[in-house]
Amino acid sequence: MTKKIFLGLALMLVLIMPTTVLSARAESAPPAPGDSDKYNYNAGGSTFAFPIIDKWRVEYNKLYPGITLNYQPIGSGAGIKLFTTKKIDFAGTDAPLQSKEIAKAPKGTLTIPESIGAIVIAYNLPGVQKNGLLLTGDVIAKIYLGQISTWNDPQIVKLQTDPTIAKALQADRNKIILVHRSDGSGTTFAFTSYLSQVSSDWSGRIGHSTSVPWPSGMGGPGNAGVAAIVKKVPESMGYIELAYAKTNKLASNIPMTYAYVQNHDKTAFLDATVDTTAAAASGAAPLLPSADGVWSTVSINNAPGPNAYPIATFTYLLVNPNLEQLKGMDKEKAQDLVHMLYWFVTDGQKYSTKLLYVPLPSTVQEIDKKGISEIKFNGQQLWSYP
Repeated sequence: MTKKIFLGLALMLVLIMPTTVLSARAESAPPAPGDSDKYNYNAGGSTFAFPIIDKWRVEYNKLYPGITLNYQPIGSGAGIKLFTTKKIDFAGTDAPLQSKEIAKAPKGTLTIPESIGAIVIAYNLPGVQKNGLLLTGDVIAKIYLGQISTWNDPQIVKLQTDPTIAKALQADRNKIILVHRSDGSGTTFAFTSYLSQVSSDWSGRIGHSTSVPWPSGMGGPGNAGVAAIVKKVPESMGYIELAYAKTNKLASNIPMTYAYVQNHDKTAFLDATVDTTAAAASGAAPLLPSADGVWSTVSINNAPGPNAYPIATFTYLLVNPNLEQLKGMDKEKAQDLVHMLYWFVTDGQKYSTKLLYVPLPSTVQEIDKKGISEIKFNGQQLWSYP
């Protein structure tokens, strides 16, 4: 009897222990900053992700008052350059590193997806003071190529199902005043990647990059700069991240207006929302590389599906896996940075939806956690996961 009881208890332990251990390991997190820790971190880059990163900055500081973040929204291109020269602690970018940039960046650079957002085509049409101008990818490309130059062009008018919008366009003989980014921009990278996918003409003549030779138009620095021009200049059109459209008003004090864009399936014209942007990203998550892998070809633009908004992108944090290479970094400061990055991609995601970003799916969070666990100081791993 005693032997049977012992065997029974042993079997129970075999069945219970793996679950217990896995649960404990899955819930583990990097150690949080102590009350006496006081560190400032410098970062910069993406203006696309600035609203959510700035929210994280504020909320994290509330939890850990000694930890401050100075993030400058200077554009992805500038952020990548500062990161490559090790002048900032990490960078924000909407454009994953390309082959030439990978060669210049710190060895083993980690690409940490931190949010997912949409790009909208904002417009300032005095006769159309509401969202819902309908545009296809082909027409957007032709507008930015200069092949469609006026608002009453039949190729735009014929797409409209709202008679009020169609009538206003027909009466508008004004030229379309195009606005684009003047700086190296991840938003430009994602937008021109979309245009390259939907237009062979655009792909052959212009291509996609953080900076391209725009055939026409005026430039503005950052998403905020493009939004500022569109809001002030009647008859203008520009591409901006969704949050900038939602938080700006036109000169007439009405909310900034933006177009609905035809989906990949050509079955609907979609509004940019958290749900339609999430639909665009849903198919990509299982196919993403590891954080230390190559992300140069990752795109969620023009994703198939009836509810997938077609101009969307991941945004990323670039992190040096060997933090001792950064000026002013010591082991304790490095450990606190690891915790802050972990918080961004886990607890910090609860602020995403209200700011019109898509919270990271669990599969993407797993990629991030494994990537963050690769960060070292003088060869010593700062946190082990799982």
